[in-house]
Amino acid sequence: FQTFPDAYSVKPNTDTFNAIIKSFAESGTTRSFYSVLDEMCQKGVKPNATTFTTAIAGFYKEERFDDVGKVIELMKKHGCGESLPVFNVRVQGLCKLGRSGDAKALLNEMVKKGTKPSWLTYNHLIHGFCKEGDLEEAKRLYKEMAKKGLVGDSSFYYMLIYYLCKGGDFDTAVGVYNEIAARNWVPCFSTMKMLVNGLAGSSRVDEAKGIIEKMKEKFPDKAEGWKEVEDALPQ
Repeated sequence: FQTFPDAYSVKPNTDTFNAIIKSFAESGTTRSFYSVLDEMCQKGVKPNATTFTTAIAGFYKEERFDDVGKVIELMKKHGCGESLPVFNVRVQGLCKLGRSGDAKALLNEMVKKGTKPSWLTYNHLIHGFCKEGDLEEAKRLYKEMAKKGLVGDSSFYYMLIYYLCKGGDFDTAVGVYNEIAARNWVPCFSTMKMLVNGLAGSSRVDEAKGIIEKMKEKFPDKAEGWKEVEDALPQ
C-alpha cells in the first residue's frame, strides 16, 4: 500500500483508508489503526464516523477495552460525535462478548445524551440477552421497542421466535408470529416448524394446525413441506 499510490499516481481517500482499517480489524490487528490514522492526518485525509466505528468494532472483538476508550476520545477530537451508529457498534460489541448488561447500561447512557435508539440497537440487545438465556429481559426490551413504534426486519422477529421456542415460551412466540403474519413476510421454514412442533408438544395441536393452514394458504409453494410437518403431528 505504501508504494502503490506513487507508482500509479493514485491519491488515497477516506474510503481507501477505511478499507485498510477494516482489513486490520478483520485480521485481529486493529492496533494498526493508530498508524493508519496518523498517515491520514499527514496526507490531509479527513477521517469519518466509519473510520472510528470500524476500529471500535475491531477492538471490542479483541477485547481491548482501553483502546475502545482511546478511539472514542480520538473520534471527539476529530469532530465526530457519538452518533447512533457509534452507539450501535458499541452495543453490538458488548453483546457479542456476553456483556449485554453493560450494553443495556450504554443504552441508558445514549438516551440520557439525547440519542434515540433504533430498532437495530434493540436487535443487538435482545439477541444478546437471548443468547445469555435471559428471556425475561429480552421480552421487556421487545415491549419497550414496540412501545416506541420501532419495527425490525424479518430476521429479527424470526431470531426472537427461535429463542422463545427454545426457552419454551410459546405464548410470546405466537404473539410475535402474529405480528409477522400481519406484515405478510415470508416465513423462515425451520423456525416456524420449531414453533409448530413446540405447540404440538405442549398439547396445543389445534393451534399448531391452524398456523400450518395459514402457511399453506399464504405460501402454496411450500404446501408440500408443511403437509409433511402436519402429518407428523399427533392426531
